Amino acid sequence: MNNIFQEMNQEIREYIKSQTIDFKEILLRLAQIIDENLPEAESKIWHRHPVWFLEGNPTVGFSIQKPGVRLMFWSGADFGEKGLKVLGKKFKDASIFYQHVSEIDQEDLTRWLEKSKAIQWDYKNIVKRKGELVRLR
Repeated sequence: MNNIFQEMNQEIREYIKSQTIDFKEILLRLAQIIDENLPEAESKIWHRHPVWFLEGNPTVGFSIQKPGVRLMFWSGADFGEKGLKVLGKKFKDASIFYQHVSEIDQEDLTRWLEKSKAIQWDYKNIVKRKGELVRLR
């Protein structure tokens, strides 16, 4: 793996190394693009999956599920992006699934990451607010 892999969060690096070969390339590419576009974010394993936080608020993360690698944006429902699917109505998350690294459109992902900085709901305090989401930006 390349130098970018060595510079990434150790927990996330270990998570990627522990996954099946089928998804390692996708996970590495997603982590690389996220790290490049959200250098101010704190990244860690949260609820057993890699997640990036802006000012303590979960912003983007990925997990392996039956349909493939799920890339999820916590506030993605408000991005207005047809490439992201909104699965529920209670929360403001939106996702895309990848089966192969060639499906990752870096231009789309970079745009979504920029939107993730500008459009945020307050997930950090959702428990304090008894499930009510408040828009931060």
